[in-house]
Amino acid sequence: MQVTELKNEGLKREFEITLLADDINKQVEDKVKSVAKTIKMPGFRSGKVPVSLVKKKHGQQILGEVLEHAVAHSSEKVLEERDIYPAMQPKIEVSEFDEGKDLKYNLSVEIYPEVPEVDLGKIKVKKSVVDVTDKETEEGLERLRGAQKDFNPIKGNRKSKKGDVVLIDFEGKVDGVAFEGGAGKDFKLELGSGQFIPGFEDQLIGAKKGDNVTVKVKFPENYGSKDLAGKDAEFNVDVKDVLEAQLPEVNDEFAKKFGMEDLGKLKEAISEQIAKDFENITRTKLKKDIFDSLDKAYAFEVPQSMVEMEIKSINKMSERDSAGEEKSKKEEEKQQKEFKEIAERRVRLGIILADLGRKNAITVNEDELRKSVFEQARNYPGQEQQVIEFYQKNKDALDQLRGPILEEKVVDFVLSKVKAEEEKVTVDDLIKFNEDGE
Repeated sequence: MQVTELKNEGLKREFEITLLADDINKQVEDKVKSVAKTIKMPGFRSGKVPVSLVKKKHGQQILGEVLEHAVAHSSEKVLEERDIYPAMQPKIEVSEFDEGKDLKYNLSVEIYPEVPEVDLGKIKVKKSVVDVTDKETEEGLERLRGAQKDFNPIKGNRKSKKGDVVLIDFEGKVDGVAFEGGAGKDFKLELGSGQFIPGFEDQLIGAKKGDNVTVKVKFPENYGSKDLAGKDAEFNVDVKDVLEAQLPEVNDEFAKKFGMEDLGKLKEAISEQIAKDFENITRTKLKKDIFDSLDKAYAFEVPQSMVEMEIKSINKMSERDSAGEEKSKKEEEKQQKEFKEIAERRVRLGIILADLGRKNAITVNEDELRKSVFEQARNYPGQEQQVIEFYQKNKDALDQLRGPILEEKVVDFVLSKVKAEEEKVTVDDLIKFNEDGE
């Protein structure tokens, strides 16, 4: 084997590798002899098939297998001898080969970058702290009460208002033609709930039982169905009844519906749940602060092959979330620039976290992995055993659970080293952070 280095720039390495014809021919001959000992052919006893006949009948297949093995083995050896750890699967391109002659191929690879040492003790982050007040608890109780409301026919014949439910039959048409999914009977629609497209529910506010209403709306440009997106539609709606909400009385009996002794215990449970929700949000906020700080503290080149793979993943998510939306060339270019920045940040943070984990012997033990599997299984009542068996049989799926656990453990390690200053924040601050999708 002959190896010539063609490129050594940044994280990119490229080699031209030549596998000598004599070595290839010897491996083919050895393989043919090995096959001849086991192969069965009409007219010959097992193990007695002539080598020449095996070579004539299966020579090309054997040559292909030998070449595949030789390229894989030689490329692994080249990387191993040079202590090269590929960031992604190496790219192999055969540049020259004829049967009986040398085989030349190019091996291109990007390596993992060297991660610099950073004094985590010099990094400062802010740890948000929020108190659960009586106001949040009462609001939580009111939401719980609202979820238990009943709807009963109104007394008299008053007009419908926001918060009422109208029992309707409806049929929609675009350009005078009915469309699939545009009709329904005895449908209960809560006015103001946002169940239907914008403008539909508003036009039924003020309707009475027995009214026939023509509702005119325009489907959003990003509507799920391309046939309807951006189209004007007209619905013929028969209001069959109007129902008003009846909220349950909040007392000890109400609390017992949720397995609580009394109203006081229910409020305690609500307060604890809100505190847990806030804790999850503050943890996410803290992680973002830590990641922002790490991204600024560490400066190194990242493998572009990993960045490209991450961009593809981001694009797939973007296409799914913005189905039907059209962008100008300028908007598309701006978006792709943003996606590249996000991808580079994600790749860099992934490398940093992996490096911190390796250098500080942070690992995921079997108990932690088993606990995560059980948590996944609980999401599928009645199918727990099947879920557990799925993870037991699929290493890749199990490794996907390992990643987030390791990330949390590395974050905890970083948090134990950095300077974390507590800061009081309001509930509104947390809600805004959460709604912004940070």
